[in-house]
Amino acid sequence: MKRMIFKTGTAALAALAIAEPALAQEAEAAAAEVVSGGTAYILNTLLFLIGGFLVMWMAAGFAMLEAGLVRSKNVSTQCLKNIGLYSIAGLMFWVIGYSIAYPGFDGPGLFGIADFPYAMQGVGEADTGTGYSVASDWFFQMVFCAATASIVSGTVAERVKIIPFFIFVMILTGVIYPVVVSWEWGGGYLDSVWGFSDFAGSTLVHSTGGWAALMGALIIGPRLGRFVGGKVNVFPGSNIPLATLGTFILWLGWFGFNGASQLAMGTIGDVSDVSKIFVNTNMAAAAGVVVAIILTQVRYGKADVTMALNGALAGLVAITAEPLAPSVGQAIIIGGIGGALPVIFVPILDKLKIDDVVGAIPVHLIAGIWGTLIVPWTGDATFVGQLVGVLMVGAFVCSASAIVWLILKAVMGVRPSEAEELGGLDKADIGVDAYPEFHLT
Repeated sequence: MKRMIFKTGTAALAALAIAEPALAQEAEAAAAEVVSGGTAYILNTLLFLIGGFLVMWMAAGFAMLEAGLVRSKNVSTQCLKNIGLYSIAGLMFWVIGYSIAYPGFDGPGLFGIADFPYAMQGVGEADTGTGYSVASDWFFQMVFCAATASIVSGTVAERVKIIPFFIFVMILTGVIYPVVVSWEWGGGYLDSVWGFSDFAGSTLVHSTGGWAALMGALIIGPRLGRFVGGKVNVFPGSNIPLATLGTFILWLGWFGFNGASQLAMGTIGDVSDVSKIFVNTNMAAAAGVVVAIILTQVRYGKADVTMALNGALAGLVAITAEPLAPSVGQAIIIGGIGGALPVIFVPILDKLKIDDVVGAIPVHLIAGIWGTLIVPWTGDATFVGQLVGVLMVGAFVCSASAIVWLILKAVMGVRPSEAEELGGLDKADIGVDAYPEFHLT
């Protein structure tokens, strides 16, 4: 709103003193103004649907990122894993996952389940009492579930058989992830007892996927030749431009991930909040990239493009726990520190002989923890409550994931033979080379 400029300073000050409270009251009233019920229903549903298809597009981002960072002999397998896990997640979240994630707890709860399979609305049927289409909510929540499984795919790439991996995804998306979600977004124990806060999933999505990936990396073991005689052998990715494209796709999808987690677009205030979330999300990612470039330049004498890509993703993960409350400056700090974490922790994982092909553990687990613990700096949460949430999710996901991986390892085996792994999973598991004319090992 433009203000009139008075020629005399005294008159201006007097007018300003009278006008400021009125203007503040008008702004507050405007921000709270709600459109009609039907229009709010449409706008809220539209937010879910747009956010949902943006997060669904992140599945393409994960696929391209992983396809670019694995060796050419395993590219087709990674593509199959990503389209397969997305589809499995959708089916499992419909059959049982959604009912566990949102069980309708009456007070604190660790586990509950609503009716299943999920009762999808009929075509054209709407329940205006919810304020949004229930089907749109299911779709939005489902794509988050699929993103969790994508995190695991990148870490354990190049040395896990496709069938046991898909079985693990079934358990992760049908049970493990939904239980974690129920504790916070479903109104369960962490939400009602500890006041745990995770706006869009730094812990619930990203750290959950990170913990599951860590257990997979430990139990499956490193790729053949990765750690030999105390030496760390680097296996360069097959296609850096493809990995870069994947990162930009993920960055774009994150606006739906964080922005639509506002969960409402029926007031002026809600729409303004969504726009602020977009800005904070973007600036956190940008800061993560710049910090990663600077640190690798200083540490190694050369900037590392893979670290820059992971810097962007770590910045995005870090801001996801609270993308609304921070100022832009605070978002830059949160994202910048997030971008430093892969540079710091990738060498640590190498020293521990933990083989994380795409760097998903530093990006999603470590940056997810950072983003969750910093929420009290800007948001309505306590450090103790946030720490309890991080530890509780870590303990549960690690235990459950380890049990599943160990059972799969004992019953059917999770690794291909040495000859199959050296020859590439594209030939061993699916029989389709991604680059048949330029097959490299």
